[in-house]
Amino acid sequence: MKQNSMKTIVQIRQVAVVVALLLTGLGHAQNSDKAKTLLDEVYKKVKSYDNIYVDFKYALENKAENIKQETRGDVTIQGEKYLFNYLGATKIFDGKKVITIIPENEEVVIESPDTEDENTITPSKMLTFYRSGYNYSWDMLQNVRGRQIQYVKLVPIDTNSEAKEILLGIDAQTKHIYNLIQTGQNGTRTTITVNAFKTDQPLSGNLFKFNAKKYEDEGYYIIEQ
Repeated sequence: MKQNSMKTIVQIRQVAVVVALLLTGLGHAQNSDKAKTLLDEVYKKVKSYDNIYVDFKYALENKAENIKQETRGDVTIQGEKYLFNYLGATKIFDGKKVITIIPENEEVVIESPDTEDENTITPSKMLTFYRSGYNYSWDMLQNVRGRQIQYVKLVPIDTNSEAKEILLGIDAQTKHIYNLIQTGQNGTRTTITVNAFKTDQPLSGNLFKFNAKKYEDEGYYIIEQ
């Protein structure tokens, strides 16, 4: 596997973690009944949908290192299956295998779910992992173009976590996530903002299926691990 292919896969996994946080409203009830109630409402709302589509903007900034990056991506989730587009690559979980398609290198990497980095949060974990690992508290209320966005602050219980804190912005009316702002221990600030949030969309029966022959015919190198 080419080195830049591995780098792309790692970047996709890292962003997938943050997007998972965005979709679930994670946290552990330690110090705020109001925060718990709001996050429970978000959880129930997400659970009620047959499928979810999110188009998002991803921004990363570290002033000390003079780094500032912005890009966009989108993810479609239905049950255990998902299709994630980011950095020009596509990641699919068809229920059995994780397939990462990297057009830039004409490569496809096929893995079993348990071969992924342990920090990667797959949709199967999205609606369960949030119940432990964080203390949270009620934070600021912000008016964003007429929308009332209520923030909940999440602080990892694990002191070795790469994240110092997370601010989760929730639309007070719809109970949908508006944005997520994660501050790392190294000062890196990662922000994901939802551009579009759609639910219960008509999906193609082939959306989460991988057509190996198509990519073989196009000259892609397929790596199965």
